[in-house]
Amino acid sequence: MLEVRDLCAKIGDKEILRGINLTIKDGEIHAIMGPNGSGKSTLSAVLVGNPLYEVTSGTATFNGKDLLAMKSEDRAHEGLFLSFQYPVEIPGVSMTNFMRAAINEKRKYEGKDPMPAGEFLKLMREKRAIVELDSKLANRSVNEGFSGGEKKRNEIFQMAMLEPKLSILDETDSGLDVDAMRIVAEGVNKLHTPETSTIVITHYDRLLEMIKPDVVHVLYKGRIVKTAGPELAKEIQERGYDWIKAEIES
Repeated sequence: MLEVRDLCAKIGDKEILRGINLTIKDGEIHAIMGPNGSGKSTLSAVLVGNPLYEVTSGTATFNGKDLLAMKSEDRAHEGLFLSFQYPVEIPGVSMTNFMRAAINEKRKYEGKDPMPAGEFLKLMREKRAIVELDSKLANRSVNEGFSGGEKKRNEIFQMAMLEPKLSILDETDSGLDVDAMRIVAEGVNKLHTPETSTIVITHYDRLLEMIKPDVVHVLYKGRIVKTAGPELAKEIQERGYDWIKAEIES
């Protein structure tokens, strides 16, 4: 599904990614962990096409297509989704209108007619139930006045509506209490299929106890320096990152 080779990127004059290599197959869940400032969020931003970041070398293909050559909106239409660490508020735009516009833009890209209103509202009801999102929130502006947990649930609700092929969860557990984290994790698990994949960016093993990864990577100073199974996340939780740094620098 996703093949990243020797990817380097910078913001301004600061190089952040220094040769990322990553392969994700259909149906896989990958966790990316690492100290603050290691490049985790930068990697997610580069993959979805954030214009603040400049790719200086390397390649990234998504289902056989050159991801880096696509506009950010086309990457989304192709099935790439990013759940933000800090979801933004969009005053004056209701959740209903926001999601209808997003779905119909995707359908337009695929050569389909707009989704009929009745079918769209039925879909919204079904997907809201997955993440236990209050129906009243659908009539409010996007994320405006939402609590931290509501914003994160809303991100997973959007993911449910758009049905992406690859979802990137950038520290979705940040600021969540145990109940909100459980609801978000259950939503992710319910949406996962053998044809869809997920990248979970997190600092903590507790989320990975709910969303079981197939592979765990450690990103350090702009490179993936260690890759293993789920046991790596538990080891990091117990020992921190110093032992990995010592291995690299010895």
